[in-house]
Amino acid sequence: MNHNRILVLGAGAVGGYFGGRMLAAGRDVTFLVRPHRYERLRASGLRISSGHGDLHFADPPLARTGDTLGVFDTVLIACKAYDLDSAIAAVRPAVGPETAILPLLNGMAHIGRLQDVFGREAIVGGLCHIGVMLDGDGGVRHFDDRHRLSYGELDGRRSDRIERLHETLDGCGFDNRLSPDILRDLWEKWVLLSSLAGVTCLMRGQVGDVVAADGQAFARALLVECAAVATAAGFPPSEACLQTGDAALTAAGSENAASTFRDIDRGGPTEGDHVVGDLVARGRALGCDMALLPLVDLHFRTYAARQHRESLERRRAGP
Repeated sequence: MNHNRILVLGAGAVGGYFGGRMLAAGRDVTFLVRPHRYERLRASGLRISSGHGDLHFADPPLARTGDTLGVFDTVLIACKAYDLDSAIAAVRPAVGPETAILPLLNGMAHIGRLQDVFGREAIVGGLCHIGVMLDGDGGVRHFDDRHRLSYGELDGRRSDRIERLHETLDGCGFDNRLSPDILRDLWEKWVLLSSLAGVTCLMRGQVGDVVAADGQAFARALLVECAAVATAAGFPPSEACLQTGDAALTAAGSENAASTFRDIDRGGPTEGDHVVGDLVARGRALGCDMALLPLVDLHFRTYAARQHRESLERRRAGP
């Protein structure tokens, strides 16, 4: 097997899970984390709880943001969209001319931003399907059966580097897939995620709550709007994708909800602009007829404005 030095930006839910699985499989992984996360991991290690097998690394390989880093072969960026700029600054010292950058962010806006900074050829398309979160003690809790990581060159080539990455990720204890059309995969995930985020955040409930309130027609209409934007952009979702979305958004009793819903529920920042706002902007530029998506976008922007106002009020009030 080729030797591939991997830097994982973030040992949170997504980065901690996939990085931990790679580490358990003997891959050369280093986690680049913020100082407070560094101290916590140094004290209690990296713990992963999963139906696919629990893991505990008492002394995981760590670096702090700001540390002197050598150049890595692969940089996996697993952060929230609103942390992308700080993530770019953190990984920049680890990126050399041959480094492959694999982002696992939601939406599509991050790809252009990363290409602007590191060059078009540096970026590999990537996405994951997984239900995972940090528990109250900072451990990684995997709460569904999915743990798939998909990746591919954005132009669909079977390049030498993507073959090397595929070889590295094979046998790491999660489902890995080298995609021949990662852009289409990214668009399909975006359609499903923006629909789920819109339904659960705007209605302030899990899918099962919306269904109990007879909201299936709203959910289906929102899915149609999201799919129409993807189609106008040249990436019409497959019938299988639409069937998956319809089933997920109309399942009675479902506890499914977007991570943005959980973010709003706890009063934190959201990826609303990245997941929904960017889709609305693209839809408008393409002349799409949208009635519901702009309403979802307005909801997120209003929430963000309220968060900003309340933050200013707290600062003015003082300690």
